[in-house]
Amino acid sequence: MLTENAPVIGIVRGVRPDYFGGIMEVSFEAGLDAMEVTINTPGALSIVSNSRDKVPKGKWLGMGTIRNISEAMSAWDAGAMFFVTPNLDLAVIDFAVSRKIPIIAGALTPTEVYAAKNAGADMVKVFPASVFGPRYFKDLHGPFDTVPLVAVGGVSLENVRDYLDAGASAVGVGDTLFGRSAMDQGQFQAIGKQVRLFMEQCQKNI
Repeated sequence: MLTENAPVIGIVRGVRPDYFGGIMEVSFEAGLDAMEVTINTPGALSIVSNSRDKVPKGKWLGMGTIRNISEAMSAWDAGAMFFVTPNLDLAVIDFAVSRKIPIIAGALTPTEVYAAKNAGADMVKVFPASVFGPRYFKDLHGPFDTVPLVAVGGVSLENVRDYLDAGASAVGVGDTLFGRSAMDQGQFQAIGKQVRLFMEQCQKNI
């Protein structure tokens, strides 16, 4: 789902449904490989359902903030290409595995990281990453060197390289990736420029 040269998942929350198509188009053109729409965004299920067929080949449109099995089922019905959870719910992981849909499961402690991966999660989302910072990923990478970790929460243009260099396989970023004001106002050119800048920063020194 993610490559070494584009290890970023764009998190879209609270977007106007009529703006999402433009945001998705310019973001993928700017180099983003994966986007998630949080399920608590008004109209999220319709946004994903209506946009699914417009996703370019090789790109991914998923659904995030999936907290329980009911939301997982709804996301599946909407056509989400992958799931992201903020918490560890083994039933959600089991559901994703049974449907062969990639899942990035939320965790924070070493015990949760291991449990998520052991249950079948493709990647483990360490959230909120800002609580412990990049050093925490270096520490986790010691015993869990085969677990792909995703840093989410507090990741910015200024510290994204710190997380990647510390052992995170990917990062999940929202407003600091797209620009909150640009998303609210549908300034697609500005969004594309911001995403491209972020992607370039992630590719440095790889």
